[in-house]
Amino acid sequence: MQAAAFFDGEGWRDGVLAVGDDGRILLRDESPAPDLPRLDGVIVGGFADHHVHLQLVEHALLAGSRLGRVLDLGANLDVIRTLAGASGAPGEVENARENAPGDAISTSHSERIVRIEYAGAFLTPVGGYPSDREWAPEGSFREIATRADAAAAVTEMTDAGATRIKLASNSTAGPVFDDDTIRTIVDLAAARRLPVVAHAEGPGEAQRVARLGVAALAHAPFSERLDDDEIAVQAASVAWISTLAIHDDAARAIAIDNVRRFHAAGGTVLYGTDMGNGPTPVDLNPAEIAALREAGVDGAALLRALAQVDPREPASVLLVLSEKTSDPSDARLLKV
Repeated sequence: MQAAAFFDGEGWRDGVLAVGDDGRILLRDESPAPDLPRLDGVIVGGFADHHVHLQLVEHALLAGSRLGRVLDLGANLDVIRTLAGASGAPGEVENARENAPGDAISTSHSERIVRIEYAGAFLTPVGGYPSDREWAPEGSFREIATRADAAAAVTEMTDAGATRIKLASNSTAGPVFDDDTIRTIVDLAAARRLPVVAHAEGPGEAQRVARLGVAALAHAPFSERLDDDEIAVQAASVAWISTLAIHDDAARAIAIDNVRRFHAAGGTVLYGTDMGNGPTPVDLNPAEIAALREAGVDGAALLRALAQVDPREPASVLLVLSEKTSDPSDARLLKV
């Protein structure tokens, strides 16, 4: 056994590392004895990536990664359900070892399972983004023309185990929903107790979808610099998923400036990479971590943005940082 400091999602505390009967290292939430040897480093749980597209990457690589949870924000519903190992019951989104399919993502050395949550298909207007994109897998979007279409799509995603609804509002790539349709989708999702995440791109779109009640932006705003009043409004009402590293220099600078002020205003920033958008690693992304730190999201705030799986959970991967202030990009897997 060893004593170790660990991050519980909000702050640092002490616990005990021990090897279980099955050979896995477990973190116990208990005060270590004074004479217990101490781990050289500190413990965190597997990190969360809040914006991935598993159909666009070698998803099996997740098994050896430092990620403990991912949120897929646009995929063929049947494919992502299979990857997640969901049975199809509403809300059943974690892999279950006893009924997971053969390609469920796990690690043999630790018997942990990477949790996959998903939104299912994009909801978009007829002809809207990403319906014309070659990268969009067949079945990864639903074109919505009427309230009935919206209701059917929300019901379909919910019944298939989605934990979010994803809508597209990209005015640079085609038509976008009018205000009433966005409100309708938000209300339909709320009736199913699901938040709505929006891809907002183009002048004014991030401001508009936030005003209409979406819970999160799939990308920190990058089309334009938001003024401080808008930043304050959004900090009180909407979470931003970062995805800073996917942009070219100009959009990256705009997004980092927006995130810096949003974070300073108390807004919720969530680590997300848009995994699959270009050659992104199927793991923690050092470029995204660097961009968040450049935006002033560092230390405990960065760990909260990474929304780690609780390291006290038996199935959680355990990661070691050299010290409490170290770069999460340097986290290594704890092994026996």
